[in-house]
Amino acid sequence: MGKEMFVIMLVSFLASIIGSICGIGGGIIIKPVLDSLSIFTLSTINFLSGCTVLAMAFFNVVGFFTRKENNIELKSSFLLAIGGIIGGFLGKYIFEVFQKIFVNPSYGSAIQSFILLIINLGSLIYTINKGKIKTLKVTSILTIIAIGGGLGFLSAFLGIGGGPINIVILHFFFSMLSKQAAQNSLFIIFFSQATSLIQTVITKSMPNVSLPILFEMMVCGIAGAFVGKIINKKSAENIVNKLFIVTMILLILLNIYNFIIFIN
Repeated sequence: MGKEMFVIMLVSFLASIIGSICGIGGGIIIKPVLDSLSIFTLSTINFLSGCTVLAMAFFNVVGFFTRKENNIELKSSFLLAIGGIIGGFLGKYIFEVFQKIFVNPSYGSAIQSFILLIINLGSLIYTINKGKIKTLKVTSILTIIAIGGGLGFLSAFLGIGGGPINIVILHFFFSMLSKQAAQNSLFIIFFSQATSLIQTVITKSMPNVSLPILFEMMVCGIAGAFVGKIINKKSAENIVNKLFIVTMILLILLNIYNFIIFIN
């Protein structure tokens, strides 16, 4: 498993760099790569990906507040986080039911790959055309919590810890620019992933994972967050947008590959 471990560590590190810069969490990259390696079960992949993203998001959120680089809209993001926690509980429960439905776990992975493909494709199309789209400024508490609930559900069900859909939602519903959306997205991801981990421990549904692998992935997540934070600070809005678009294109290709492999 030597070569696979090198790939896993490298991907965790690079995904956390990109996740920190763009605010997409990193799990949207880590999960499909682990899927393609076919060395872990579906629940193990979700858990490893979620914990790596949690470590990365925690490092970023602490940095936002301690270094006075805070560009977080506390009211909106806190309400989204509350919704994310509620949706996360539901998404986690549905995932547990979902993985028991299929005798062949590859079919479950294929469905997740297809959903990720749709999310990434939609996010790419939106980002390319967002200059033509009139954005909103939602202030209704219930509406914000409901939006957060939807994000939390997808995050927990797919094990991605956020993803590009966060950035799209924050731009469309709250008129946030890319770098501000990235900070707010990571703030929301931290709460949803922390809740998911607590739920896993309380319900004693933690999969059988190798603690050294988990520790190494989380360290890579923090290291990637450190590097990504520096790059984000020095990058212009258009650079962040371009990196986001390139990442979406690569993920779409990877999701198509995974879906074909799992469905056959």
